[in-house]
Amino acid sequence: MDRFVTNATRASNFLKAISHEGRLMILCHLVSGEKSVTELEELLSLRQAAVSQQLSRLRLEGLVVPRRDGKTIYYSLADDRPRRMLETVYELFCKDS
Repeated sequence: MDRFVTNATRASNFLKAISHEGRLMILCHLVSGEKSVTELEELLSLRQAAVSQQLSRLRLEGLVVPRRDGKTIYYSLADDRPRRMLETVYELFCKDS
């Protein structure tokens, strides 16, 4: 039973993390590969503070990982979970029937 509760908590945290439109869009952009914070700002038309706040939440949930190159920070997907989830979202909401 403890394992079930632990898995339910992990799943709930994952769903909360992707329930924000900005975080979901960040994950969508990272599916195609690593992006710098500046690139994400431009792609999302958001200020650096807003992008950084959303990346912080995604990092906390273990969905993205940072890489520093000098003063530039790049982010990529931590594993395949977001990609698989986005494929499901696409099938449910974006694919023409």
